[in-house]
This record gives sequence, structure tokens and C-alpha cells, in this order.
Amino acid sequence: MSVVTNKTFFSAFLKTIGLLFFYILIGLFIDSVYVTENYGDLQWLANTIMVIVFTITCFKVAPRIREQLIYAVLIGFVGEYLFSVVMGMYTYRLENVPYYIPMGHALVYAGVLFFMKTSFSKKNTKKLEKIITIIIIIYATVYLIFRNDVFGFVMTIATLLILINKPRERLFYLTMYLSVAFLEIVGTSYQCWWWPTTAWGIFDFLPSHNPPSGISFFYFLLDLGVLWLYKKRHKIAWLRMKNIRKIRLNNSSATN
Repeated sequence: MSVVTNKTFFSAFLKTIGLLFFYILIGLFIDSVYVTENYGDLQWLANTIMVIVFTITCFKVAPRIREQLIYAVLIGFVGEYLFSVVMGMYTYRLENVPYYIPMGHALVYAGVLFFMKTSFSKKNTKKLEKIITIIIIIYATVYLIFRNDVFGFVMTIATLLILINKPRERLFYLTMYLSVAFLEIVGTSYQCWWWPTTAWGIFDFLPSHNPPSGISFFYFLLDLGVLWLYKKRHKIAWLRMKNIRKIRLNNSSATN
């Protein structure tokens, strides 16, 4: 069944974000400290499984999505080495960048994108935006009060402020926030990576939790990079789509 036909929340969630969460739980567990201490270092297995899952996903999606996933992997590699290795923003268990991580970023992007394409999401956009925004505010506030997560709270507020003027992308990024929060909580709980007690381990005026609540702010750079590369590669098609969207918007305004 195509994800577009999913008309209820549970159906839409289970076949998109739910499936993504399942991969996150299993994949990161293989690279966890617990598995390493009891069964040896199996990061190679996590990498192998991710290559297989990512390859299968690429063959099953439309060419346009496949191209975007490849861009996400390329940008992910650059971003991971920049933020983790060069800038020391966070540290992986082996102080490297596991190969499964950039492909994992691409799968998170795909999972959220497919959720957005479901009938349920399209018909309940405003309601979902309100509910997810409330969840995000509560989540970041709890982390601020009980975990002294100033860094995460600042990034959360910055994210919400930016999304005020982005109505078309708002639900996508709000859903991305929750997906990344789940990913980070699982990854740090398994001790696959960890964050310093302050932003970058440098800025003492920005205390941080492990993980910081609003870290999805930096994932947005990945999404924006993917869209930018796709636009550059398909300028004519992108311009045509924008013109069609403008015509539809004008027709809708005239009707109302």
C-alpha cells in the first residue's frame, strides 16, 4: 500500500515514522556500549545493515526522492566531520564518524518526507502543527528546568521563530524535530555518542544536556542543503513547479 493512502494517524505513523523509529532502536543498539562490552565491537555490522537498508530504500522510492537521499548522504558526511571531528560539537563512541550515520540522516529525511505525503498529514496539517508545537515546547521546557539545557532551549526557540514565516515547510520541520529528538535520546542512551555539558564544550553560558533538546536545528541545514542541490540540478522543473503552485494559490484566493 502506498503511504499516500493512509488516512488514520496510526496507519500513517506506523508505515513511516514508526518504521523509522524501529530502525533507529535496532540499528543503534548494535553499536551500543552494552553490545560492545558483552559481544564485541559490532559497528561494522551496523554499517553493513545500514548500507543494505539504504540501498533497498533507494530502489523502492521515486527517482526524485532517490536523488535527494543521495544528496543527504553526501551533505551528511561533510556535516558530521565538520561538527564532530573538526568542531568537537559531539563525540562518537570510537571518536570517529560511523559510516551508518550519514545514511541514517538520509533515512530520517525520507521517513519524515513520507509521513508528510500521507493523506492523514495532508488533511490534518494545522491540527498536527499545533499538537507537535505544544509537545516540543513542553519537551524543551522540561529539559531546561530539570536538565539545565539552556543550549537546547535556545535552539528550540530559534527553530519555532524561524518556522513562523514558513507555513509550507512548518509541519515537515516540526515532525523532523520530534524524529531527531527520538534519535538523539536513543543514541545517547545507548552511548553511541555523547554531548559535552556546554555548547561545543566551550561556551559556559550555554549549559547543555546529553542530548540537547533542540539539536534538530542543525539537521535543518541538511534539509536545506538537499533542497538547494536539487534546485540547482533541476532549475527548469523547479521553476515550473513554483509557477504551478502560484497559479493554484491565485485560483484558490479568487475562489474564496
